[in-house]
Amino acid sequence: MPATQPTLFPSLSSDETRTNQRIPDFDPSEIPSSPLSPEDRTLVRTQVSEWPDGERPWQKLLSAGPSALSDAEVLSVLIGRGTRLGEEVITSVDIGRELLRRFETPAGISDRPVLELTALPGIGKQTAARLAAAIELGRRIESGRAGERVQVCNPEDVAGVYGPLMRDLTSEVFKIVFLNTANVIIGDETVSEGGLSAAIVEPRAIFRSAIGRNAAAIIALHNHPSANPEPSRADIKITRQIASAGEVMGIPLHDHLIIAGTSHTSLAERGVIS
Repeated sequence: MPATQPTLFPSLSSDETRTNQRIPDFDPSEIPSSPLSPEDRTLVRTQVSEWPDGERPWQKLLSAGPSALSDAEVLSVLIGRGTRLGEEVITSVDIGRELLRRFETPAGISDRPVLELTALPGIGKQTAARLAAAIELGRRIESGRAGERVQVCNPEDVAGVYGPLMRDLTSEVFKIVFLNTANVIIGDETVSEGGLSAAIVEPRAIFRSAIGRNAAAIIALHNHPSANPEPSRADIKITRQIASAGEVMGIPLHDHLIIAGTSHTSLAERGVIS
């Protein structure tokens, strides 16, 4: 970490360095009879495999790099092949364009259930799974946890790791992050899904897991699918319960983060954790 990085979480050892808008429910009856918008229907009439050498998206990627591809072309590489509707050829690029027309951005595609993508002609279950896997890989790379030991010194560090993994979830997920004495992440565990309550988030179970992992400290975090970063009364109550139990167990709660879209809120910075 840079020397100028502000530190919120105390280290126990010096030996180791260290969109607020609900997406409408999917309605199959809304699928148009043609998978292409009118402006796209006249663009391409031959399969990508029949395009001249050098113009196919995967060749363009190899010769000019992935940044040279449009969003539709990147999707085309993942989709692989097109389809036919009667006598009409629908290329993989066309299917990529239709995904973007329907969901507006690549991020919009990532928000939708995997099987919803199969409603589009040309996208079967394997292709939908391939798209979902590519999106998940991007999240994991962005989180910076590609097999590395990650040290967290402040809320921004924690949000940098878990924000990409949790910001697109459609239901509330509550996680506990386990730290060693140098505030290096040694693991995490999902405690509950679907909402917070004292009955669901049980401090006893949290600290049983912390002891089993030899954790020196913990961080709690959960997401707000609404993208509202403000903590609820339940958020504050549970934070204080876990912090109190941590004092008794000798395993302090460093923070409780709320992941809300691309933003986050630290309850430690709000003064909820003394």
